[in-house]
Amino acid sequence: MLNLSRAPICSPKRWAFNGINPHDPQRGAVSEYDALHAIFKMVRKGMKESDCSRAIMVAHNATFDHSFTMTAAERAGLKRNPFHPFVTFDTAALSGLALGQTVLSKACIAAGMPFDGAQAHSALYDTEQTAQLFCEIVNRWKRLGGWPLPVATPE
Repeated sequence: MLNLSRAPICSPKRWAFNGINPHDPQRGAVSEYDALHAIFKMVRKGMKESDCSRAIMVAHNATFDHSFTMTAAERAGLKRNPFHPFVTFDTAALSGLALGQTVLSKACIAAGMPFDGAQAHSALYDTEQTAQLFCEIVNRWKRLGGWPLPVATPE
């Protein structure tokens, strides 16, 4: 959990919606810097293992998550942000195209994936579902002949 002492002010309705009590001493909150530093370190490790120069954020409503992450990294003074500055994969848009559904729960169900509404809006659960949904959409595209791309021959 993040220490929200420097975070933007949120209305109590937003905290209640997500079941968060920002003043609960049992939260085990860490600073925004420490949280993002640990996440970025993990992402950079994956990039190195995959021989990549930039990470592309995959998220459901990626514009929000990307903007939030970039702003938080800037606020925390982190200079080595591994994420591409503007490229994202948005599963809301991709699932709208591939499945006809943009809401995460409906898209998962349309993809034949289970979705537990009781766990919805939990950061970990939504992240895992989003990752699985992204993989399902990419794999469907591949099964439909999307990959490998035919090699272009010069004329």
